Amino acid sequence: MQFPSIFHHGGARGVTGSCHRLHLDSTTSLLVDCGLEQGAEAPAGAGSLPPDFTVQGIQALVITHVHLDHVGRIPALLAAGYRGPILCSEPSAKLLPLVLEDAYKLTISSEPAQVARYLEIIDSLVVPVAFGRWHSVVEKSELKCMIRLQRAGHLLGSAYVECDVQVAGNNQRIVFSGDLGHEGNPLLRQVQPPERADVLVLESTYGDRLHPDRSDRQQQLERVIDRALQDRGTILIPAFSLGRTQELLFELEDILHRKALLGDPAVVQGDDTYAWSQLPIILDSPLSQRITSVYRQLHHYWNDEASARVSQGRDPLGFGQLVCIDTHARHRQVVNYLKSTGRPAIVIAGNGMCSGGRIVAYLKAMLADPRHEIVFVGYQAKGTPGAVIQASEGAEGFVQIDLDGELYEIRAKVASLGGYSGHADQAGLVEFAQGCNARQVVLVHGEGRAKQTLARVLREAFAAAGSELSVTIAE
Repeated sequence: MQFPSIFHHGGARGVTGSCHRLHLDSTTSLLVDCGLEQGAEAPAGAGSLPPDFTVQGIQALVITHVHLDHVGRIPALLAAGYRGPILCSEPSAKLLPLVLEDAYKLTISSEPAQVARYLEIIDSLVVPVAFGRWHSVVEKSELKCMIRLQRAGHLLGSAYVECDVQVAGNNQRIVFSGDLGHEGNPLLRQVQPPERADVLVLESTYGDRLHPDRSDRQQQLERVIDRALQDRGTILIPAFSLGRTQELLFELEDILHRKALLGDPAVVQGDDTYAWSQLPIILDSPLSQRITSVYRQLHHYWNDEASARVSQGRDPLGFGQLVCIDTHARHRQVVNYLKSTGRPAIVIAGNGMCSGGRIVAYLKAMLADPRHEIVFVGYQAKGTPGAVIQASEGAEGFVQIDLDGELYEIRAKVASLGGYSGHADQAGLVEFAQGCNARQVVLVHGEGRAKQTLARVLREAFAAAGSELSVTIAE
């Protein structure tokens, strides 16, 4: 085997389970991400399955970001005996324990002593690494490896990983993209490509498409809220706890702030008047609340525009109309109240694909009432309840959906708002590869069609620029 070499233990055949091993020599390696395979094709009990590789020789686990499809197999890695450092950005070091604790309670055990012991191990292994600084991982006479994390713009703390490897005097720069963000994220700084890459391991989630223009997404959201005020209905927004929820809160605060400056316009319905300043924004997810609290603490990692709002005295993720629901009893009260009254409200709850979590109770209570509206701002995987509900948008007649073994009729309005994707599209991926003048690209983290299309477009783009490029698709 020629070194360095890359072996993929996940994220090669689909868009989840990212896990890549960089072999530096026959006994020394680096693991980049250790993610959970998710969706319909994931094996049963995927979270507790042992890793399909030995942990011997792994000098460090480097985390690009803390979504479960990149960190969800860490419990299995620890169970297999790994006790090396877990390197990640400083924001990720704050978020990782929250995400792993929640996953551990859901899939392994919620027994307090076990959870506490597990978190102690995580805390002892996590090593925060500052953005933009080289960190030595291996230092031998004939082998050296340093890593550098750079902002990837996917969510707070997300990074791509530059690996500088020197073997027997030969230097090679290998870059793992992780998940790259789409330009225009309201909270995060834009992605800057690495200075160079001999080998680029590149995600391809949206390698076969371009995203719609996101410049009017806030206006789309505002129009939906206006409609809810007129209908005296509740807007249900299924959203995952990390990333999308914080983006939504940030934009809702901006809309409310602007409405207040305009004199708090109201909608009159009969004898009732509904003002924007009286509209509750309900965040019904304990994990989302904990993550949002960390986002607020780490506002110095936000982009300049978002940070400026804080300096103006605004609290974009903790504004006055935000109502946080913690206990299950309070959750049930809110569901029953919104079902039985004509009080407009916005509810953000998980999970993002309606396959579990507190959003399901809201759907059961409100799907049959046309006053209400389900608004999708994220991808709905095939076969999930969210995909079924989304497909009913504009359908003639009534569609039924199975939720926990019972059929519910979909009479509520359904809308899908574009421009909220957290991933770079085809143009963004090509720009990233060209920006670092990659010599070899390995495509991962995408469906077959997306990878094949992106491979062709990359070759054409580099050829048009007079550059040579080798593109391979990971298997």
